[in-house]
Amino acid sequence: MGRRRRKVIRMPKKKLPKVFLCPRCGRESIRVERLKGQNKAIVKCGSCRLSAVIDIKPIYEDVDVYCIFTDQYHSGKLLERIEVGGQG
Repeated sequence: MGRRRRKVIRMPKKKLPKVFLCPRCGRESIRVERLKGQNKAIVKCGSCRLSAVIDIKPIYEDVDVYCIFTDQYHSGKLLERIEVGGQG
């Protein structure tokens, strides 16, 4: 008689998010864009147009940049840039 074969349970790997919550409008529309060759990242909200340029270290992930952005926003150190789209 043979032994029963053990069932292999595989745990899925968790992935870091690519889109984050905006601290101003509350929607999930913040994206982090890294500038290549520079130690800077642009953080933009797709709905309320809140944006900032943040100095980063090369080892930072997008989540780390988002945390720095929200810390600066809530402490008042981040100057809000309001983009006005004008025609003509």
